[in-house]
Amino acid sequence: MSLDEVAAKLRDDAEPAPTCDHGPLDFVLPARPIAMELIAGRGHYERVIAAVARAHTSVWISTANTKELLIDPALAGSRRKNYVSILSVLDGLAERGVDLRLLHAELPSGPFREEIAKHPRLVGGGLELRRCPRVHMKAVIVDGALLYLGSANWTGAGLGAKGSGRRNFELGFVTDDAQLLDQVQAIYERLWTGGECEACKLREDCPGPLIELRVRSLQPAAPVAKKRKAPARSTIRRRRVPRLI
Repeated sequence: MSLDEVAAKLRDDAEPAPTCDHGPLDFVLPARPIAMELIAGRGHYERVIAAVARAHTSVWISTANTKELLIDPALAGSRRKNYVSILSVLDGLAERGVDLRLLHAELPSGPFREEIAKHPRLVGGGLELRRCPRVHMKAVIVDGALLYLGSANWTGAGLGAKGSGRRNFELGFVTDDAQLLDQVQAIYERLWTGGECEACKLREDCPGPLIELRVRSLQPAAPVAKKRKAPARSTIRRRRVPRLI
């Protein structure tokens, strides 16, 4: 039995969907063929990380867990011999003006936080980080032209950076399908800008609603008070304060 026949049988046998609350991110889209590359294990490192290292305009990442990971500098076209932090690679991308976003659920690991502190450009906004406890989707979008969807978190074990016998069993796919790219980027942008915050029922677990970032960004900047020019020499005679010790 073909996959199409299996899908048709499942649809025919399915029970009517019960009435329940549905939001904008609750849907099933019609099936259609797409071209994709199935990747597993080390394939994440060789395909996804390599694409990130060679990005030209943008890298959008979505992950539940975030950890430091080391990569072969050759992936980024460097001649350095020692493995480097992926954050060093992202710093180089930020220097070239690449738009870097990281949407995550859990607080990044200690080694990640220690390493990013060494890169003032990333800390200063070169890498934008936003946290939503409900984010569990794993996606990487490079230059708006390549999409990874799968099970791998942004960690060394997840993305195949660890050795054989130590890395996770992960599975995903990469595609350049324009329609799917548009759909996933629209979902990412909705979450990134707090589009789901108002209806969220887990606000008590939230470190800070993302919608508040959007509201603040839309507010006009407060006028800057003009500083009064200090006189060249003070005309005020200061009273001498006696020393107590």
